[in-house]
Amino acid sequence: MRRRLLVGLTAVSVLTAATGCGSSDSSGSDKAAASGGATTVKVGLIPIVDVAPLYLGQQKGIYSKHGLKLEITTAQGGAAIVPGVASGQFQFGFSNVTSLLIAQSNNVPVKAVANAIASTGVEGKDFSGLTVKQDSPIKSPKDLEGKKVAINTLKNINETSVRASVRKAGGDPDKVKFVELAFDQMPAALDSGQIDAAQVVEPALATVKSQGGREIASPLVDVAPDLTVAMYFTSTQYAQQNPEVVKKFQDATAEALAYADAHPDEARQVVTTYTKIPAAVLEKVTLPKWPAEPNRASIEALMKLGEEDGLFKSTPDLDKLLP
Repeated sequence: MRRRLLVGLTAVSVLTAATGCGSSDSSGSDKAAASGGATTVKVGLIPIVDVAPLYLGQQKGIYSKHGLKLEITTAQGGAAIVPGVASGQFQFGFSNVTSLLIAQSNNVPVKAVANAIASTGVEGKDFSGLTVKQDSPIKSPKDLEGKKVAINTLKNINETSVRASVRKAGGDPDKVKFVELAFDQMPAALDSGQIDAAQVVEPALATVKSQGGREIASPLVDVAPDLTVAMYFTSTQYAQQNPEVVKKFQDATAEALAYADAHPDEARQVVTTYTKIPAAVLEKVTLPKWPAEPNRASIEALMKLGEEDGLFKSTPDLDKLLP
């Protein structure tokens, strides 16, 4: 979804990607601060629809009920959040599954603790889509050969999923020119002709459509049915040293996910508190699914694609990574 996700294939490059993409507090402390009876935890998020349940959970007092206060910092993608969590800059983070798999294969000490989002599983009606301008001659992902396609992070979930769509359409993904661009910058870049296509997520997808853009594929749906796209995670060290805080975060997040799933209008509305999406566009936003549990089979499919695309140093250990 996510939520997406700056960076290369080594632990060093993953860590380098964090520079300038997180909280100004770089003390590296892995201890959450107590505030007014609640434990304050720093959380790294991406400003996209995917993370609406956390903002809604904070707004509705779900986290405070569980003894937590969220201090949220935003970043461009999960690949920038991973090193922030691993270093103790954040206690928890949101990341797409591929970023976590890359980190795990590089022995970066992270552990998924709660589910985040899943694809809707419906072609053309997902919260993510591969888009082109209305008058573009591009009709299919196969037509992207030799074209410039924007993704939020190179060598990550959106590149892997677009490559899957290109293969499915009979094209050669190695001939696609991928460029890195933040989601919120993609609609303008597409509209101006700076790029030929963009793999966008909500709310950028609704913005592209409001400009007359067309969707030519649903790459996350092409990867696997009901794909688990992103999860919330912590560092293995923090999990070992603060099991009670992790349990509170897991319980509160599960409750927040369920609340958002049951109250889509409220989830949609809370997006206006952390993005600049106009109300008229917000009405057209497609929400992701917020299931309680990850879909392991879909994660295995994503891992297989990542291996085909050479994203991992070694095969990731799902048993160690997943809750």
